[in-house]
Amino acid sequence: MTESQRWFFLIFALVMAGLVYLLAPILSPFLVGALLAYLSDPIADRLEAAGLSRTTSVIIVFIAMTAIVVMMFLLFIPKLGMQIQLLLERIPQAISLFENQVLPWLMSTFSLEASAFEFSNLKSILIGDLQKTSDIMAQLLGGLTRSSMAIVAWVANLVLIPVVTFYLLRDWDVMMDKVKRLLPRNIEPKVSLWARECDEVLGAFMKGQLLVMVALGVVYAVGLWIVGLDLALLVGMIAGLASIVPYMGFIIGIVVAGVAAFMQFQDPIVLGYVGAVFIVGQMLEGMLLTPLLVGDRIGLHPVAVIFAIMAGGQLFGFVGVLLALPVAAVIMVLLRHLHEGYKSSSLYASEHKNDTEQSEPVVNDN
Repeated sequence: MTESQRWFFLIFALVMAGLVYLLAPILSPFLVGALLAYLSDPIADRLEAAGLSRTTSVIIVFIAMTAIVVMMFLLFIPKLGMQIQLLLERIPQAISLFENQVLPWLMSTFSLEASAFEFSNLKSILIGDLQKTSDIMAQLLGGLTRSSMAIVAWVANLVLIPVVTFYLLRDWDVMMDKVKRLLPRNIEPKVSLWARECDEVLGAFMKGQLLVMVALGVVYAVGLWIVGLDLALLVGMIAGLASIVPYMGFIIGIVVAGVAAFMQFQDPIVLGYVGAVFIVGQMLEGMLLTPLLVGDRIGLHPVAVIFAIMAGGQLFGFVGVLLALPVAAVIMVLLRHLHEGYKSSSLYASEHKNDTEQSEPVVNDN
């Protein structure tokens, strides 16, 4: 890369970052549409390879995505909202159960003093916060209904997402080819290699790990529903989302589900059923879901994913959250090549050579 090309790409990156910062309030539907198009492009490519035209393939994929979204809004979202409300109502009951049954056992077993535990203030504060949360939601909904511009903005964003998704998905391959042709010829092979590696990283996570998370959420929710837990859908989705970090979903899910099941049934036997659900889910993840959906592809490290999402949200809000994973993938690929360049550079080789020379014995000619 020449000096002028370095300055050009540096200035281009700074301008793009500035535009993202300035245009963040209107970028959300476009980024969501681009994300959906990226995730569904392999399916459209397979349909196109089977003999269908690109437009027909995109229409089929688009109808399938629309059906899934509509089904979620009609079936799962209302049920999930009801379970969240039920959870908020049961939190004070959980504190009372701990205070009246678990705490006396702890005090008698470990010889603890009652003054070390004071739950009356905690309960009053918690109930007050839950009431404030309800008031805040009511004020927020009231403000949205009073502001016609806010409603128009929300409706416009919701309408834009499927429109942007459709057109980006239809022209995805054409746009990628045009971007490739715009690259300077001397750096195009290297950039194309980096782009393929970034796609591999994103594909391993977004097209693999996210599917594993959704599948685990469904497995946990169905298993807990068979057990009879009222909060089966909510706990299952929480455990599935927490599976972004290995074993975190299992730990969080089994603890939350165990507490919820004990509160609902007051029977220790049910805890065994809950444990069996999560053990089966963990076995399915290790033996079926991860090998099938992720395989041996290299994805983003879970800690890197969490940090990227939090950093993106802190810097650019919701737009930063949407951009976090692609930017993290690019940074990971660049760091990998930087590490390889360092290992083959004179800086690393000279240090190794000096250490070798110092370790060689000195031969005395005398």
